[in-house]
Amino acid sequence: MVQHKPDLTDIRLLIIDPKPSPLGSLSRYFESLGGKVTFAKTIEDAANLLDRNNIQVVLIAIHPMGKATCIGKDCAVDKASQAGKTSPVDKSSVQVIDEASNGLVKGFVKRLLKRYESPGRLFYLIGTDSSADTIPDLFTDGIEDYLHFGIEPERFAQMVELRLGRLTGNSTALAVVDPLVVRLRPYFQFRSPAMYQALANLPGIAASSQTVLISGETGVGKEIVARAIHVLSKRADGPFFAVNCGAIPEGLIEDELFGHEKGAFTGATSRRLGKFEGASGGTLFLDEIGDMPMLLQVRLLRVLEDNQLYRVGGEKPVPIDVRVIAATRIDLYKAVEDGLFREDLYYRLNVLRVHLPPLRQRLEDIPYLALYFLGRAFAEMGIISPYPSLSPATIDLLEQLPWKGNVRELRNVMTRVATLLPQDITQVLPIHVYPHLEDRPKETVNLNMAKDDSGICIPLGTPLARAEDIIIRHTLNYTGGNRTKTARLLNIGLRTLRRKLNN
Repeated sequence: MVQHKPDLTDIRLLIIDPKPSPLGSLSRYFESLGGKVTFAKTIEDAANLLDRNNIQVVLIAIHPMGKATCIGKDCAVDKASQAGKTSPVDKSSVQVIDEASNGLVKGFVKRLLKRYESPGRLFYLIGTDSSADTIPDLFTDGIEDYLHFGIEPERFAQMVELRLGRLTGNSTALAVVDPLVVRLRPYFQFRSPAMYQALANLPGIAASSQTVLISGETGVGKEIVARAIHVLSKRADGPFFAVNCGAIPEGLIEDELFGHEKGAFTGATSRRLGKFEGASGGTLFLDEIGDMPMLLQVRLLRVLEDNQLYRVGGEKPVPIDVRVIAATRIDLYKAVEDGLFREDLYYRLNVLRVHLPPLRQRLEDIPYLALYFLGRAFAEMGIISPYPSLSPATIDLLEQLPWKGNVRELRNVMTRVATLLPQDITQVLPIHVYPHLEDRPKETVNLNMAKDDSGICIPLGTPLARAEDIIIRHTLNYTGGNRTKTARLLNIGLRTLRRKLNN
């Protein structure tokens, strides 16, 4: 598949790192796409550049130093810091208490964000597997993600372009997406390019009054998207009703949707309003629309076309004012071809479309969601933070799983982990996760890997192409992004490595 080449024209990137060599290829590729890259070796240099320039992206390099995590030159230990003395560093009033401590890094990151965070500026942390263990302590609301030095320049460029809302085509204007993300965060936790693409048009869809068809596998969050559309729409003050078309018996679903008149059938002792009337002025969500009986599809089509309905046993039309959002886990177009779904209803529902990708296509979201669900489970149990972090090996394991139940399955797994995790555990290892997997591999390699182990965990049954990708990616991380050294360690030619990376 030919991918869109990112357009980074006039986007400025600031890399805070005294060692630009691991990020040399990234900076060169960034500039080849029209962007501008500036390096800062010290905290003071970074502050001066941020004061004088309109910088949209800030990349903060995190380097391990013994047991500490450090930023740039300013992590060097001097006599003053060892003595516990403080000294001013830059305009952001960062105080150096112990320059080799993780506290300095955390303080620097928070103070940098407090002074320079804005809706149109992105902050990323970047480091190695060795520094990853302390990253959860450094995360704040303003940090977009933690990246590895081995990240492909193309992938980083795509992340920046999508995150800043760069419009495709000939336009080079920037549309700030951050207000959208802030509005969606109560409903969604994501940072993958795939989800940004899937939800990019959500404000426009919400502002419209047209019907919406949401597609995606079980557990990807279709009802959450429907609720977000409702909340962001002009109908937000109205009711939101959800009906699962596959969970209601065929003989009852008509009454559930359209209601009935008194005496319509035995036992109908009074008039009953259906979900269409109940949702008047709001939104009606029809989940699993593909399971709706064919005869009822005819009635639904007529209701959508005429904006009125007939209750069961009724003779007078009842006007309705409701927006319909439908969702399906199956391919409705194929169902139409197979004669299982009405073609006219398909086109009536498929006016505006949102397709949610499965979790296996959103690898960037897996560790982010896992930490989110883990923390939420601990909070629900009344446990006070800080919570245990995920080891690199655990993240590897989670990213390799098929997640047939998607986000719902990941949420359930992390809830089990939090509930049954032994006390005094500060880091979740693969051995803590493995017993709670529903669709787990029969055997894994290095399952009980220590957090400082440089090995990787590949479950048996992993497709060969995926295993190869995992090995290449981790070797790149190990070499700090040095492709020549990576090719030598893997005993393949540099040209072969480049071809595999491009594929």
